[in-house]
Amino acid sequence: MMYGNPRFSVTGFTITAVILFFFWSFRRRRALTERFVRKELVDAIALDFSKKRRVIKACALIAAVFLIMFSLMRPQWGFQWEEVKRSGLDILVAIDTSRSMLAADIKPNRLDRSKLAIRDMARKLKGDRIGLIAFAGTSFLQCPLTQDYGGFLLALDDITTRIIPRGGTSISSAIAESLKVFKGPEQKYKVLIVITDGEDHEGDAVKMAEKAKESGVRIFTVGVGTEEGELISAPDEYGKRGFVKDEAGNIVKSRLNEGILKRIALGTGGAYIRASGVEFGLNLIYDQTISKMEKRDIESKMRKRYQDRFQIFLACAVALLFIEPFIPDRRSART
Repeated sequence: MMYGNPRFSVTGFTITAVILFFFWSFRRRRALTERFVRKELVDAIALDFSKKRRVIKACALIAAVFLIMFSLMRPQWGFQWEEVKRSGLDILVAIDTSRSMLAADIKPNRLDRSKLAIRDMARKLKGDRIGLIAFAGTSFLQCPLTQDYGGFLLALDDITTRIIPRGGTSISSAIAESLKVFKGPEQKYKVLIVITDGEDHEGDAVKMAEKAKESGVRIFTVGVGTEEGELISAPDEYGKRGFVKDEAGNIVKSRLNEGILKRIALGTGGAYIRASGVEFGLNLIYDQTISKMEKRDIESKMRKRYQDRFQIFLACAVALLFIEPFIPDRRSART
C-alpha cells in the first residue's frame, strides 16, 4: 500500500534512479579503464581529469532533473480573489410511463430507450438544475429540480410502467405538474421536455400548454414510436407475458401521435422531434436549442485563485542544462 502524495513518490523514484545511474556510470568507466591500465597507474595517467568537476557536472544534471520533476507538480503560492458565477436553466423532463411505452418499435422498447437518452443528456449539463416527472393517467414529481445529477439518475433508474397505478396517458397532467414546480415570478429560464408516444387519453394538453406559455415555460416534445405502431408486450398479474388487450378483448396496437406533440411544442416556442433507434433526438434538442437559451445566475461567490510558480523551477533547470556542457572535465592549468 502506498502512502503520501503519488507525485512526490514519482519524483523521489526518478531522482534516485538518476543518482544510481551516475554512480554506476562512474564505476563502469573506471572498470573499463582498468582493463587497459594497471589499477595503481590509473590515477597517475588521469592527472588532467578532475573527479571533483565530474561530480559537479553530475550534480548539475541531477538538480536539473529534480527541478523539472518539481515544476511538473505545478507548485503554487500566492493567490488573488476572483468572482465565480454559476448560471443555468431549470429543466424538467416528463417521461411517459404508460404501458404503451413497452412497445418495441424502438429497441429495446420505448421506455428503456427514453431513459438511455435522458441519461446521455444529463451528462451534458453544466450548472442547470434538472428534475423528473413521471406520468401516465396522472403524474407526480419523481425528482425535484436539483444539481445533484447522480441523484437524478438514481430517480430515473426507478422509472417503470408500474410506478403509476392509474393507466392511460395524460400529457396535460404532466404539464400541470411542471407548472407547480416552476412557480415563481420569472418568465424565463423554464424548460419542460415531454417524452411520450403522444397518445393523449385524458385532459386537454394543448390548452394546458397555453397556460404554460403564459408562465414562460417552453415545451420541447420528443415523439417515441412509429406511425405504423407496434403491439404491446407486457407481463400480466401472474407474470406471464402476453399482448395488451382493450376492454373488448382486442389486441392493442400503439401508434405515434405526432400532431398533438407538434402543437404543444410550437405553441410554446419549443420544438418537436421524432425519436429513432439511431438518433433519439434529445441531445440534438439540447445542443441546438436548450443550451443556447438565456440562463439566469444561480450563484455568485468569490474564490481564491492560486498562482502557478512552476516557471521559476523550469527556468532554473534549463539554465543548469545549458551550463553543464561548459563545465570542463580537465583540471585548471597548473603553474
